[in-house]
Amino acid sequence: MTHGILSEILDYANRANPYPLYEELRKTPVFHDGNGPYVISTYYEIQSLLHDPRLSSDARNLAATAGDPLAEGGEGEAMALPPSFLKLDPPEHDRLRRMANQPFGPPHSPRRVDGMRDDLRSIVTGLIDNLGDPGRIDLVDQFAYPFPVTVICRLLGVPREDEPRFHAWADTLAASLDPDPDADPAERQRKTHDSRMELGMYLAGLIEERRKQPGDDMLSQLAVGQGQSESMSTMELLSTAALLLIAGHETTVNLITNGMLTLLRNPDVLERLRRDPALAAPLVEELLRFEPPVQLLPQRTPLVDIEVRGVTIPKGSSMWLILASGNRDPQRFENPDRFDPDRPDIQHLGLGSGIHSCFGAPLARLEAQLALTELARRLRNPRLLEDPPPYRQNAVLRGPRHLHIACDEVRA
Repeated sequence: MTHGILSEILDYANRANPYPLYEELRKTPVFHDGNGPYVISTYYEIQSLLHDPRLSSDARNLAATAGDPLAEGGEGEAMALPPSFLKLDPPEHDRLRRMANQPFGPPHSPRRVDGMRDDLRSIVTGLIDNLGDPGRIDLVDQFAYPFPVTVICRLLGVPREDEPRFHAWADTLAASLDPDPDADPAERQRKTHDSRMELGMYLAGLIEERRKQPGDDMLSQLAVGQGQSESMSTMELLSTAALLLIAGHETTVNLITNGMLTLLRNPDVLERLRRDPALAAPLVEELLRFEPPVQLLPQRTPLVDIEVRGVTIPKGSSMWLILASGNRDPQRFENPDRFDPDRPDIQHLGLGSGIHSCFGAPLARLEAQLALTELARRLRNPRLLEDPPPYRQNAVLRGPRHLHIACDEVRA
C-alpha cells in the first residue's frame, strides 16, 4: 500500500492535486515498504528532523539508492562541479553558506534585498506592460519565468546585454528538471549538458572579470572575498552561482504561479489584495503553507540509527520529508485545506527549516509580494482559461507549466 501511494504521488495524473494522497499518507506518519525510502509526512516530525544534526543532506552518506526513484541527479553532479552547499553537511555547508550570505543579507549586507525593491518593481512593471493581448496571457512564460531570472542576473551582476543568454540557459536547465516522457532522452541530455557547459564557461569568465575589476554586485563580492577572512575557490563559486540561478529561480516561479492560481480560485482574497496591498505579506506566508513551491525533500539520510514515531530508521537509509503534507497536517493547522491569509501563527514548512532553510527566502518573499500585488492591481477582472492548468512533470518542484488567463484590460 505504501509503495502504491508513493507511486501515485510521482504519477503525473495526480500532479494537479496531490493533497488527498498526502492525507492518506499521514495515516501512517512513517511509511516504508521494505524497499523504498522512509517517508515522513506529519508536521511535527518533519520540523524536528529538519533541525536534527543526525540527518544528512549529503548523498555520499546514502548506503544505497535501490528502490528510491528520486535518489539520483542534481545540479552539482550534472555540471561536473562540486556539490552546492545545499547538498553538504557541516562544517563544509556552514563555511560555504556563511560566505555566500555575507554579500546577500544580514548582518553584513542588511540592505541588499530591500535595496532591490525599486528595481524589482520596475521589472514587474515592464513585464506587465508587455503582456499583450489581454484575452489570452500565459502568466508563466510571459511573467513568472522571466521575472526571477532577470532579478538573479541583476543580483549576480550579469551585464544587461547578456541577460537574454542567461534566460535561454535557465529555460533549458529548468526544463531538464521536468522528465518529459515524450522527449528524446539523448537529445534532452545533450541540450542540458551543452547549456550547463556554456553557463559554466560564461560564469567562469565573468568571475575572472570581477576579480580584476570588482563591482558592487554579489558575484564581485564573492569573487574577491570582500570583507571575509576566507574565500571560495573558483569551482565552489561556480557551484554557488549555479545554485542561485536554478534553485532560486525555480522556487520563485512556482511561488508566483501557484499564488496567482490560488488567488484566481479565491476571487474575494484577490479583490482584498487589490484594495489593500498590505495584505501581501501574510498572504504570501499562507501561500507558502497552502501551495509550497517545493513539495518534498527526497535526499536525506540518517548518520546513525534514529527512531521516529516508534519506527527505527537505519543509518544510511533514504528518507523523504513531505513538506507539503506537513503544511496540511490537521494536528498543526486548523482547517488546513482552507486558504486563509488571516490565519494566525503561520509557521509553515514552505521554505524548509533548520540549517538548510531557503537561502533566498527574503528575496523570494519580496518578489512574490510585489508580483502578486501588481497583478492584482493592474489586471481588471482576471480569470482562468483552464482549470486545472497543465502542470510540470516534476513532483518535487510542483507548479503549472502554463497558466493561461484572460482579463478585460491591463490597467496603467
